Amino acid sequence: MNLHSPPELIALYSRAGAAKTRFAPHKMLLLGMLAGFFISAGAVAASTASHCASDAASVRLISGMVFPFGLAMVILTGAELFTGNCLISISVLDGQASWRGMLRNWLFVYAGNFIGSVLTAAACAFSGQFDYSGGALGAFVIKTAAAKCALSFLDGFVLGILCNLLVCAGVLLSLSAKDTAGRILGAFAPVAAFVIAGYEHCIANMYYVPAGIFAASVPQYAQKALAAGVDLTPLSWSAFARTLVPVTLGNIAGGVILGSVLWLCFARAD
Repeated sequence: MNLHSPPELIALYSRAGAAKTRFAPHKMLLLGMLAGFFISAGAVAASTASHCASDAASVRLISGMVFPFGLAMVILTGAELFTGNCLISISVLDGQASWRGMLRNWLFVYAGNFIGSVLTAAACAFSGQFDYSGGALGAFVIKTAAAKCALSFLDGFVLGILCNLLVCAGVLLSLSAKDTAGRILGAFAPVAAFVIAGYEHCIANMYYVPAGIFAASVPQYAQKALAAGVDLTPLSWSAFARTLVPVTLGNIAGGVILGSVLWLCFARAD
């Protein structure tokens, strides 16, 4: 078959996840920056394609069809994405990696993802990329960021869990395929679902919220957002930090839950 079975898939990821924990710090950081850029590029494309849609359903649908290519690029290039690496819990449960190694990977990859995402946000905000539709794209980016900053801790945590159940499913589905087209499609479907549903992804938010903050510092975009009735009050770096924490914790929980359930079902000796 052109597909790994679930037991084969879990064994395959167990070995791959263990290898990730042995990367040198500079490699994890650089590959994390690359993944931050790829996820941000998907977010940039999704916002650009959907910002003139007339209703929320169309925005979600268009974004869902575009955003997943970011994860596909991460997987096919071997970049390191924090949310997907929550599946290293499989390697730990399988005895092929240590908790310390997993946490070390998470730390450097998370930092790299943050750097890559924020640099992409700044590049877009200050290079005129948000000038589309007379600055309407900039206003749309600000509106998106303000909404994310207004999330409660509980909402961010729960939406983070739901998101990473799907993102990690996408990572595993991609790994289950034995050809490039299958790997892209495996990553595409679950991520499209999370975007359409409006779940929260901490690395995507590392682009979305800083992009909104940077855009709000550009008078053209800020004026356009205010004219559209966007409340800029929730938009700040401190609010970003407050909402990033629960989403990150939720993403960790979602990835570990999925990895643990699949390991228990397909790898653990009965």
